[in-house]
Amino acid sequence: MRTFWNFVILVVLAGLAILLGIALGERGAWYFAWLLGTVVAVMVAAGAGVMLDAQDAIAAAEKSPERK
Repeated sequence: MRTFWNFVILVVLAGLAILLGIALGERGAWYFAWLLGTVVAVMVAAGAGVMLDAQDAIAAAEKSPERK
C-alpha cells in the first residue's frame, strides 16, 4: 500500500509541475535555471565547508604531540 501512496504523491507532484510550467510559459525555463543554479551553488559551498573542516582536522592531528 505504501508503494501506491508514493505513486499517487509523485503523480500529483508531476501534475503540479506541469501546471506550473503552463502558468509560467516561456519564463519557466529561466526560473528552473535560477532554481537549479541556486541549489548547485549552495551544495558547492556546503561541500567546500566540509572539505575545509576535514583539512583543519587533519592539520590539527598532525600538529598534535600525541601522534607518534
